[in-house]
Amino acid sequence: GTVPRRRPPGSDMGPGLRLLLLPLALLAAPARAEGGTAAAEEVQIEVLHLPEACSPKSKKGDLLNAHYDGFLASDGSKFYCSRTQNEGHPKWFVLGVGQVIKGLDIAMMNMCPGEKRKVTIPPSLAYGQQGYAQGKIPPNATLIFEIELYAVNKGPRSVEAFNQIDKDGDKKLSELEISQYLKEEFARDGKKRHPSAHDEILADIFKKNDHDRDGFISAKEYNVYQHDEL
Repeated sequence: GTVPRRRPPGSDMGPGLRLLLLPLALLAAPARAEGGTAAAEEVQIEVLHLPEACSPKSKKGDLLNAHYDGFLASDGSKFYCSRTQNEGHPKWFVLGVGQVIKGLDIAMMNMCPGEKRKVTIPPSLAYGQQGYAQGKIPPNATLIFEIELYAVNKGPRSVEAFNQIDKDGDKKLSELEISQYLKEEFARDGKKRHPSAHDEILADIFKKNDHDRDGFISAKEYNVYQHDEL
């Protein structure tokens, strides 16, 4: 028989809270674009469908939910389809922070829920000269994505989220403030959890975010996405 795996802290919570727990390194795109020609090359965007009500428009730091298919421009072969992965659930990711290739971060700005786009991304904004063998993408490949965006939410590292947790407004998050935030989040989703889950998650958040170990998560430490507003 198989040994039951212990679920990691945070496996049963909402996407916003899960992303607060993740170290940024896990989220980076597999390859960085090659420099040099990037300035001359741009992402081409063709809007296939635009809903009448277009709000809110996506911006850097937003949490997006989307389906997308990826094709090689050279022969039109499909190398990726989000509908066949993860039981067909649309993907969640934070826009503009390198969780996806640079070209997609650019291509999905100012997009509204329900919008569909076909985008062409040059190699310099995708997987560059190395390609990405694991993803069946050859070197110097131009990529085409067909994207359907479902939801635009305030990202977990937004100024609004920080201020919501920072109850006393001192621009740093104490253990008490984050503990209170966790309680509110847990109450909102109504799932049954072991009492120790709260403490484990709290410890995990501080381990991954309190870089100077002073017992507080400062605006700078929380704000790994480098918003300007804080």
